[in-house]
Amino acid sequence: MPELPEIETIKRDLENIIIGKRIKDVEVKVARIIKEPSVENFIKGVQNKEIKEVLRRGKVLILKLSAQYLVIHLRMTGQIIYGDKQEKSKIVFLLSDGKYLNFLDQRVMGEIKLINDWRDLPFIKQMGPEPLDKGFSLEKFQEMLKGKKTKIKPLLMDQGFIAGIGNLYAVEILFRAKANPLRPANSLVLSEIKKIYSAIKEVLEEGIWHRGSSVDTYRDARGEKGKFEQRIRVYGRKGEPCFGCGDPIEKITLGGRGTYFCPKCQK
Repeated sequence: MPELPEIETIKRDLENIIIGKRIKDVEVKVARIIKEPSVENFIKGVQNKEIKEVLRRGKVLILKLSAQYLVIHLRMTGQIIYGDKQEKSKIVFLLSDGKYLNFLDQRVMGEIKLINDWRDLPFIKQMGPEPLDKGFSLEKFQEMLKGKKTKIKPLLMDQGFIAGIGNLYAVEILFRAKANPLRPANSLVLSEIKKIYSAIKEVLEEGIWHRGSSVDTYRDARGEKGKFEQRIRVYGRKGEPCFGCGDPIEKITLGGRGTYFCPKCQK
C-alpha cells in the first residue's frame, strides 16, 4: 500500500502539473470506486471545475476544486497517473490541457469522494499527527507513548496514533532505531524513544527524496517507479544477512502483517 512518502511524491508531482487546469470531463468505468455522491452527481460536480490545490493527509490525496474537494484513497494497488489515457483506468479525468488524470487500481479497493470539506470526514478527524510536521516534536512523541501497552510496530502503523506510516516504513524505522517490533511502547526508555523519533523523520524524508518505494504496484504521477526500495535494509529480506551483524533477518506475523527484523540488533 502506498504510504506517506509515496502519496507525498504524487502530491508534489501533481502540484507542478495540474494546478490551474480544469476537469473538462470524467469517465467512470467502475462505479463502485465513487463512494460519494452518486456517479451522476459526481460527474456533474467535477465537470468544468478548476483544480486549485493538491493536498495530502496521511495516506490520502486531496484535490481542491473550485467549490469542493476530491478525496482519493489509493488503498492497496491504486495509482494516479497523468498523461495519455490509460486503457486499464477505472476512472479517467480529461483535463483542459488535453491530457488525462488516470485512476488505476488492479484490485479495485481504492475510493474517491467528492465532498464539501475533506476535514469533516470521520476517518480524517481520527487521524494522528503528521510525523513530518514541525509540531511533531520529540516531547510530543514521548507524551503520546505514555501508558501505551501496544507493541511499538503496530502502534506506529495505527493511523489514529500517527498518520501515514504503513508496514514497510514501520519495519525500516524500527531497524534503524535498533528497536524490537515486539516491544510494548510503554517499555521504551527515553534514549530508545529518541532513536525511534529520529528514525521516523529520517526514513520518511529519505523515502520522499527517493520518490517512494515500488516493491509492489506503486508508481508516481508520471508512471515511474520509486527508488527507495534500493535503500531498504530489512523489509522483504527474510533469511538474508543483516547489514549490521550478518545474522539472518527473521520474519514474523505481528498485527496481521509480515514483520521483518534482526533479533540480534533490535532489542
